[in-house]
Amino acid sequence: MTELPRYEYVKLADAIAADIASGKLPQGAALPGERAMTDLHRVSIGTVRRAIVELRKRGLVATLPAKGTYVIGMPESDGDAHKGDGSNV
Repeated sequence: MTELPRYEYVKLADAIAADIASGKLPQGAALPGERAMTDLHRVSIGTVRRAIVELRKRGLVATLPAKGTYVIGMPESDGDAHKGDGSNV
């Protein structure tokens, strides 16, 4: 069976979640700004914004208006953080 392609924003969210899980982005750390992430990951600003929304849904980050986006949680250990029921929020 052929695996379906993943959206770019999901790939980006997964990459950031991996950085959080590895400790590269520890709890309380600020994510780079949206424009910095567009350059860093070579994606559009819309993709970055959707990835951040996805990370918020997973309970991994919180965004403070005019302050930035910060790591608030760790991914689930079973690798299915993106399939969570929201109980980790």
